[in-house]
Amino acid sequence: MNRYKLMDLCCGTENQPQARRRQFLKLSAMFTAAGALPLLQASRLARAAEPDAPVRIGYLPITDATPLLVAHHNQYFQQQGLTVEPPRRFRSWSQIVEAFLAGQVNVVHLLMPMTIWSRYGSQAPAKVVAWNHTEGSCLTVLPSIQSLADLGGTTVAIPFWYSVHNIVLQAILREAGLEFISEGDPSPRQVKLVVMSPGDMLPALGSKRISGYIVAEPFNAKAEELGVGKVWRFTGDVWRNHACCVVTMHEADLQQRPEWSQKVVNGIVQAQAWVRNHREETVQILARGNPAAYTPHEPSTLARVLLPSAERDAAYLASGAIRHADWHEQRIDFRPYPYPSYTEKLVSLLKDTFVLGENAFLKQLDPAHVAKDLVDERFVRHAIEAQGGLSAFGIEGGYTRSETFEVS
Repeated sequence: MNRYKLMDLCCGTENQPQARRRQFLKLSAMFTAAGALPLLQASRLARAAEPDAPVRIGYLPITDATPLLVAHHNQYFQQQGLTVEPPRRFRSWSQIVEAFLAGQVNVVHLLMPMTIWSRYGSQAPAKVVAWNHTEGSCLTVLPSIQSLADLGGTTVAIPFWYSVHNIVLQAILREAGLEFISEGDPSPRQVKLVVMSPGDMLPALGSKRISGYIVAEPFNAKAEELGVGKVWRFTGDVWRNHACCVVTMHEADLQQRPEWSQKVVNGIVQAQAWVRNHREETVQILARGNPAAYTPHEPSTLARVLLPSAERDAAYLASGAIRHADWHEQRIDFRPYPYPSYTEKLVSLLKDTFVLGENAFLKQLDPAHVAKDLVDERFVRHAIEAQGGLSAFGIEGGYTRSETFEVS
């Protein structure tokens, strides 16, 4: 194992427990009405000073951000007549949320459960306008793990409490008869869950400070490449065609600049359609050799995620990482329509998921109301039709679907 390759993906002290706790507490404070107020006031001042602000993208260097970065690289926003600044790369979810709430960026990808916490926990006027991708995450564990029971008495990292990762992981652990805790030392039948930035997970696994993590790509692929971890289960093999990160924008822009907002979404949807048919080119766009320096990832790592491999799929089927081969899931795919059934299912699952922080608001949420109130699908439907309809994204059956969530 090359220690320097591991450290390429990590910097600073975010991997230390105290630093992680500070980041969580900071984000928790932002997602309360009182904590968000100063940032929202700053955002209103920014809009007043710059009502025609250019496209300002905020992202984390994970493959979930692919459509935003490809749209910028391929100049789709400019082709729509928009002014766009170079995308701003952030290290943690707390950083990107702070910048978004303060109006420093206006187009971001966020964990879908995080948008629920944002809108209903802090009353932040933000809306989901499209899915950024589907699938794209895995549970990765140490090579020595032979059964889920081996995770008992150890620590597993999640990117955030409000994440599809946390929901799926807890469902997997429950099936194995394991419990989960957030503080103290776990018993042999317990798994300690800790929040960790994606870039810190790989070094923590490599040094065996954790026994596994569940996160977006390409950190799972990199663990495979370096031999420090193996994919135990794909999240898309538990929740079929699920979204993880979604495109989030300020509600004020959608209301006051609808033409601008439509053009932004047009560019993102166009990028998703392009990526589906240009995966090899997408690898090069995202790779560290690109002068734009969108991500620090090697082409070989990104290729494991973006390029299909029948050989690897057969190995995953044999190991149990894939149990539902008939679903024909991609390791990551790009389908922009935010199905209401998904949002409703997500709200229902969150109500039964252990999360830290202020979560009383979850009990009051009506899934059908959230699907209509949180998501503004006007722009993405128009953009999808401009690309030839849902069939351009490999979807048949229209703008409704049923959710499939199966652990076994």
